[in-house]
Amino acid sequence: TMASPDDLKFQEFEEATDLLLADPGASTLSMSGSSSTAPAGATGDIKLDMSDDEGQEESSELLRGEKQTSGFWTFEYYQSFFNVDTMQVLDRVKGSVMPLPGRNFIKHTLQSSPDLYGPFWICVTLVFSLAISGNLSTFLNSLGSPHYHYRPQFHRVTIAAVVIFLYAWLVPLGVWGFLTWRQREERQQSGYSFLETVCVYGYSLFIYIPTSVLWILPFEWLRWLLILVAMVISGSVLVLTFWPVVRDDTKVTAFATVATIVVLHALLSIGCKMYFFQTATLTPTLTPVPTLAPNHTAAILTNKTH
Repeated sequence: TMASPDDLKFQEFEEATDLLLADPGASTLSMSGSSSTAPAGATGDIKLDMSDDEGQEESSELLRGEKQTSGFWTFEYYQSFFNVDTMQVLDRVKGSVMPLPGRNFIKHTLQSSPDLYGPFWICVTLVFSLAISGNLSTFLNSLGSPHYHYRPQFHRVTIAAVVIFLYAWLVPLGVWGFLTWRQREERQQSGYSFLETVCVYGYSLFIYIPTSVLWILPFEWLRWLLILVAMVISGSVLVLTFWPVVRDDTKVTAFATVATIVVLHALLSIGCKMYFFQTATLTPTLTPVPTLAPNHTAAILTNKTH
């Protein structure tokens, strides 16, 4: 007589029980939906396959945008914006000093992956570059004057830090807020994020670091020429980046937005030059000559006659 399927299952269970009684330390593996037992040596392969499945699920969640990210109040949220290597920062610096027509800095250079590492250190370097170069320029302009006494002006570091960091954060905040409001009013496509706007503004300031160093040279015409070159380069980065976002708006709004961006950028560069590298005009101090009283003058004349 042939055994029924239930008898075969019961017999397999009895064989497994006998094996466990004979060797209690043997490893077992239970797989749902399978009627055969796997050897103990296959455990590692199955674990590896399970980890691969977990990695695929995690990557699919990231692609679908379903994976939960850390909140903006956590350290992990901001750590991702500093997770860049040296080559990425150098490529972005290169893109900020060599703007090309038709190349959007955010789309082509940042590739929708902004960072705060580069803009932060660019602003810090620019602060000390302005303060130190300004002190050296004042010292060299006044060198050789007997009426000049050098005093290090440390307050310039504080002023430079306030000006640079306020510009690098408040101006992008205003630009981002205005563009977001206009896009909602006009029902346009979504533009740049706030961090992308901060990133492009931070990298656009890099050209002023070598410019501020060259401002030490005591030639006023050269300083204004360097200002013009720096404004053209950094302003081109901003115009080429924000023009594709505002060109679909009305002509008046588009040109007014771009003009405001350029004017604020020009005011920053001209203001830094005028304050930190102002031409010192030294007025010689005259030593007062003591005047003689009338009675002393009469006494001197009397002595001369004798």
